[in-house]
Amino acid sequence: MTRTRTVTYLFDPLCGWCYGASPAVASLAAVADLALELLPVGLFSGAGARPMDDGFAAYAWANDQRIQALTGQPFSELYRSQVLADRQRRLDSGPATLALAAVAMTAPDREFPALAAIQSARYVGGRDITAVETLADILAGLGLDTAAALLTEGSEDLTVFDALRVERGRQLMAAHRANGVPNLLYDDGTHRRKLDSEILFSKPGRLAALLQAQ
Repeated sequence: MTRTRTVTYLFDPLCGWCYGASPAVASLAAVADLALELLPVGLFSGAGARPMDDGFAAYAWANDQRIQALTGQPFSELYRSQVLADRQRRLDSGPATLALAAVAMTAPDREFPALAAIQSARYVGGRDITAVETLADILAGLGLDTAAALLTEGSEDLTVFDALRVERGRQLMAAHRANGVPNLLYDDGTHRRKLDSEILFSKPGRLAALLQAQ
């Protein structure tokens, strides 16, 4: 069946709320005529990257507990002790965003599973997804060897492609007055509109049911 409708998912791979929204976004795979487009917005990359200090770690963990209570998405003690407690690595989503760009270039239909695996590696496995080596290992574990190699090589083509995606995500976020992430833009083939992001944190099937009925 030809997919005539598109949902654009605006996100950042280091956004805890985006991780919380993952079950709802995953449910869109059940909507047969709907295409899912992922666009990172660089919330925690470039100028948005920052040190992981005690204050931010405490703030993040408090938010994470709210997200877990609301969505059921787990945030493990490994994550708390190995990621939030790490004062050497910055909070920088640039590498993970680049890894997803490598998947988008080589196996675009696998990008959301790759995002979910990267999120789980951080929030459940306590792994450092700011490290290219870790990200390449995650991609290879999904059978995305071409993307893993592309990420490790760090080609100029990948860098340019990644930058263009982030810029497009930021432009769409501004155009639709989307305050932060996660956010969804729904295009029915004639025009694009922003969906209420609250639906991402209700029962996962609600989002799919809403779009199925459109």
